[in-house]
Amino acid sequence: MELVDLDDVHRFLDHMAERDSFAYSDKESIMAIERLLGRFEYVVAEAAAAFEASGEWASDGAKTAAAWLMTRCHLPASVAKAQLRRGKVLTTVAVSAQAFSEGSIGVAQFDLLAKAAKGPGGAIGAGGPATEAAFSRDEALLVTHAQEMKFAPFASVLAYWGQLADPDGADASDMARLARRDVYLRESISGMFLGQMNLDPVSGTIVATELGRREQVLFEADWKKASDELGREPKLHELCRTPAQRRADALVEMAVRSASTPADARRPEPLFSILVGYETLHGRICRLEGGPVLSPGTLLPHLDGASFERLVFGLDNRVECSVRSRFFSGATRRALEVRDQICSHEFCEEPVPRCQGDHIITFADGGPTDQGNGRLLCGFHNRLRNGREPPDG
Repeated sequence: MELVDLDDVHRFLDHMAERDSFAYSDKESIMAIERLLGRFEYVVAEAAAAFEASGEWASDGAKTAAAWLMTRCHLPASVAKAQLRRGKVLTTVAVSAQAFSEGSIGVAQFDLLAKAAKGPGGAIGAGGPATEAAFSRDEALLVTHAQEMKFAPFASVLAYWGQLADPDGADASDMARLARRDVYLRESISGMFLGQMNLDPVSGTIVATELGRREQVLFEADWKKASDELGREPKLHELCRTPAQRRADALVEMAVRSASTPADARRPEPLFSILVGYETLHGRICRLEGGPVLSPGTLLPHLDGASFERLVFGLDNRVECSVRSRFFSGATRRALEVRDQICSHEFCEEPVPRCQGDHIITFADGGPTDQGNGRLLCGFHNRLRNGREPPDG
C-alpha cells in the first residue's frame, strides 16, 4: 500500500480547522471525530514503537526514545512513555490492537486491556500462565464489552475478570496498594500548611465519606445564610465559601471533633459498604459500594469493627419494602442504591448520596413503590424527567 503523505494529512486537517465551528457539531460527527482520534492514537503508538526500535533518536545524543520525544515533541514524560509502552504491546494483544486501529475502542480502553493482559502488577507475561491463558481465551469478549459499555463499568468488568484470572496476584497487588498509603502535611515558609494524601480504597472511602458529610452540612449552612441575606435562593457563586474552602473547613472540623472525643468513647463503625455477588459465596468477587473492585483479603483489617448488612437479590432482582409508600425508603431505597450505584440516566454518573428514588411509572399514575418500578436519579435528571427547570448554577 502506498505510504500516506503527511503533508496531505496536514492539508486535510487545515481544511477541517478552517470550516465553521458548527460543521462537525452534530452527534454523528462528534462520534466520528472521536473514532478518528482513537485511530490516530493507534498510528502514533505504532510509529513511536518503530521509532524506538530504529535507534534513530540516539544520533541526537538522547539517552532514550522517551527523552527525544519529550524534547523534540514537547511532551510530558508520562505521555511520551505511554506512547512507547502502548506501541510495544500492540502485537501482544492482537484483538485489542485491531479494535484500537479501527477506532471501535479508544486509547483509554486499550490501555486497560493491555494492563489486564499483564496480570496484577507486572509486565506482559508476568501474570503467569493462568493469566495469559485466560486473556487469550477471553480477549475477544472483553473487547466487545469495551466497545459497548461506558468506561467506568467496563473498568469494573476488567477488574472482576482479573480477580478470577489471577486470585493470588490480585491479593498481592491490593496488599501492595495498601502499603503505599501515606499522608503529607507540612508548614511552608509562608505559614500555610501544604499536604497530600494517598489512601487505599477502603481507608479513602472512610475518610471521603465523612469529609463529604461534613462538607454537605457546611454547604447547607452557607445556603441558608445566603438565602436569609438575599431573600431568595442564591446562586452558587453567592455563597460565602467556595467548595474548596468548605472541604478545608470540614477537615479542620473533623480534627476538632476527634480531639474532643473522650478516649473511652465508643468508636464508630467503619463508614464503607462492600457489595458481593452470588459468586462471592463460592468465590472471591467483591467491591466497594460505588467504588473499585477489591480482593477479599483487603477487608480483613476492618472486619473486627464492622457491622454487616445483607441484601439478597432474588432471581427477579428484587428486594421489596413498603409497596404503596409514596417515597422510596428503608430496604427498598437501599436496594436501589446497591443495584444502580449511580444516577440511572444514560449521561450521568452522580453518586448515590446525590440521587433520589424515582418512580418509572409515576406514583400518580398508579406506579408501585417497589424496586421493579424504581430507579436512582440525581436531582437534575429527576427535575428534567418531570418537566421542571433545572436550577441555574
